[in-house]
Formats: sequence, C-alpha cells, structure tokens
Amino acid sequence: MKKTIETIIAPPHPHFVGDGFRVHNFIPSAYPLDMKRMDPFIMMDYNSKYYFSPTETPRGVGVHPHRGFETVTIAYQGKIAHHDSSGGGGVIEQGGVQWMTAGSGVLHKEYHEKSFSEKGGDFQMVQLWVNLPAKDKMTSPKYQAISKDDITTYQLEDNSGHIEIIAGHYNNTKGKADTFSPIHLMNAKLESKGSAEFSFPAEFNTCVLVIEGEVEIQNQEVLTDHFVLFKNDGEDFKIEAKQEAVVLVLSGQPLNEPIAAQGPFVMNTKAEIHQAIKDFTNGKFGHLE
Repeated sequence: MKKTIETIIAPPHPHFVGDGFRVHNFIPSAYPLDMKRMDPFIMMDYNSKYYFSPTETPRGVGVHPHRGFETVTIAYQGKIAHHDSSGGGGVIEQGGVQWMTAGSGVLHKEYHEKSFSEKGGDFQMVQLWVNLPAKDKMTSPKYQAISKDDITTYQLEDNSGHIEIIAGHYNNTKGKADTFSPIHLMNAKLESKGSAEFSFPAEFNTCVLVIEGEVEIQNQEVLTDHFVLFKNDGEDFKIEAKQEAVVLVLSGQPLNEPIAAQGPFVMNTKAEIHQAIKDFTNGKFGHLE
C-alpha cells in the first residue's frame, strides 16, 4: 500500500546557532512537526547551502551540554570540527557523518574546520536529534564516525543513482550506524530522471528532505530545501528526480514514551530534567574549554 503525503513544508525562516550554523528548524516546529509526531526524531536543523567568507577565527557554537538523546551530523558541504568533555574530537569531512550518543551527558562544541574557515566556501549540513529509549537514556557517551568512503552504498538499476545507507537498511543492504531503536536514515543520490522506491512499516514516522534538485513524490512536486511528511497509512513511496537530486530519507519506529525536553536535555519526566540541570551545574558532565 502506498504512503500518502500529509504535508509539504517550505524551509522556515533561518536563524543562526552560534555564528557558524545558519539553520532552518524543521523539528520541532508548529504542528505537525512537534517532537511527539516525529518521534523518535526530536530535532532537525538544516543548514541549507550558505556561503561563509574566509576568516582566521573559525565560526561555530561554543561549549554546551547534552543528555538523553543522540546527535547525528551529516556534512554535505564544508567540514565540521568538534570536541567534547570525554576527550573525543575530530573532523566531520564533507560527505561524512558523526553519530554521537550523548546518553548520560557530555559537554560538546562544534565549529568550522580551520582550513575551511581560512578559505571560506559553501557550507551545508543537517543535524538531527534522535531520542533514546527510557532504558538507554543514561548509557555511556560514545561516537560513531562514518567517513564518506565508509558509508554503505546501494547501486540502483538503470543508472538511476545510488543510496547511501547511514543507518537501517535498503533492499537488505545495511548501514554502518548502530541504533538503540529501529531507524532508517539514508541519502538518495539520483541522476536526472532517476528514481528510487522505498518501503517502511506504516507505523514508522517517515519523512524526507530535499537537499539538492527537484523531485516528484506520489505525483507531487517537491522543491529544493522542502520537507515532506508522510501519513502513517501505508508502506511504499517512490522518489523521481526531475534533475540531479540529493534527498535525505528518514523513517523510525516511535518510542511512544513520555517526552520532557528543556534546551539541550531530553528526558521522560520533569524530575529527570531537573536532575540533568543539577548534574550539569555541579560539573558532572566533565570539563571543556
């Protein structure tokens, strides 16, 4: 049975996170894109293609905490450097993905990589927050760094393009990221007139974001930087590229657990939020300059 498109959403007015990320906030926003409707995807910031001029001082966002969820950063253009209070750090190269499990808590900072900052250029990325099940919210922090060359790829027939599978699977081909709940996350990279078919369980919350190009989905035109939300009424849909296109595809099983969110903390109860704030204030998330 085919999925029905519930709504197509134009990119909301952009705002800056720090001075290095000019983002459209798709999740959470006004209904229907609130945290509960999009569960387990509780936040999506999209830095559509934007030119940053050269600078000696890398732009970015300073030290901030996280607890109770995972952050997934996908670098389409540009490079992102990061450090955290557990001693982790590195660079997300263009085309790469960083899957960070904040779990019980980390301090984190992220900014444009130094050589990219010095040269300037187009910057384009997605940061997604994936909620953790209640039983896993206090798991130990960890990283999964997936370089462009390490991303699992499925070649489509008839020279239509290929699917980059970050998590979950496409036609029994599995992505490298480990997840705490059933999640499919992938980029469809389609040639002009190319197409790809997808099938996810009806109860999974499913959406797509057009990163590049223009596509047609269920006989509806979808423009660059637009977001498509599907109803939970079917399994199958097809993406057809009107021109060369890149489309981010997300589908996840809802956790169906209470959500208590305040800033960088996402837990199940207000009491857990208060404890997170107390732990952060008392330095239990570590130290990061």
